[in-house]
Amino acid sequence: MTPPDAGVAPAGGEPTTRPDGASAFRRRWTWRTELWVSLAGWAIAFVLRLVYRTLRVRLVDPAGVLERRRRGERIIAAFWHDTIALMPLVVTRLRWPGHVTVMLSWHRDAEIAARAVGRLGIQSVHGSSRRGWLGGLRGMLAANAAGDDLGIAPDGPKGPRHEAKDGAVQLARVTGLPLVAFGVVAWPARRLGSWDRMQLPRPFARVAIVVSEPIVVPRRGQDVQELQAALGAALARSEREAAELVGAPPE
Repeated sequence: MTPPDAGVAPAGGEPTTRPDGASAFRRRWTWRTELWVSLAGWAIAFVLRLVYRTLRVRLVDPAGVLERRRRGERIIAAFWHDTIALMPLVVTRLRWPGHVTVMLSWHRDAEIAARAVGRLGIQSVHGSSRRGWLGGLRGMLAANAAGDDLGIAPDGPKGPRHEAKDGAVQLARVTGLPLVAFGVVAWPARRLGSWDRMQLPRPFARVAIVVSEPIVVPRRGQDVQELQAALGAALARSEREAAELVGAPPE
């Protein structure tokens, strides 16, 4: 994630993505689809920027991950899929001291999200456990080689909700970067009827961002399922603490 106004696509320009084969994904789009995706991404980013300015954001970072990043320690940020509209606050409000590339899935709505977060300073690649994982992995490895932090929603692209799959662990194993769980809750907020029940903060809502201690993933030896469970537990704890801080009702 980049500090505000650094690494963001210029006004009127398209946000950038890491090379991951996404051009093949878009090759069969009509010009109407391309226009709709571009306009929708721009509109979502515009609305989010307006809402973000009204939010009261609180950071809880007992392990000092933000300060450690300032000293050059990069991470893989793991977050539940329902917090995608809130995670850019780490860029726009907390001034994350580095660049981030996130992995999004392969469909039109994910490309709209990619255009939106690109305008908020976050690059993206396309890939998921169901489709295009190899291309997405190549894009994430390119981002890692460029010195970016990486971001992934381990319950994406289609759930089960709040159930960590092995993609984040495998990415950490390949790159050697530690996993850090980000629990983000806004209240009051609207929950969409989508599979992930995505959070959309109301204007002037309270937002808590709770950052876990880094989870070190050895390149070999430790069981992947054990690491998945540890990541899922860290995400659940962080989310629970964030919800308590803002007074959100239990899910």
